[in-house]
Amino acid sequence: MKVCHFCKKEVPADFPIGRQAQCPGCGEDLHCCLNCVFYEHGVYNDCRENQADRVVDKNRSNFCDFFRFRDTCGKAEPLSSDPRAKLEALFK
Repeated sequence: MKVCHFCKKEVPADFPIGRQAQCPGCGEDLHCCLNCVFYEHGVYNDCRENQADRVVDKNRSNFCDFFRFRDTCGKAEPLSSDPRAKLEALFK
């Protein structure tokens, strides 16, 4: 299941995600770092793909060839910035 990072609404599976694709729900860019499977805040350039070029504006459309839309599988990750909570969840 594809979900827009901005409005959290489901994006239809048959919806084409090109460089200029916009969310049918909120109109924000879909081909952006925040919707990518490789995006991870805190790692180098906030991207786990080490060959990708640096993208400064993570919420805008870009030309990254490594972009793959993040699949949520119906599970939303909890938004926790507490490192202790992350460690406890990791080692439980």
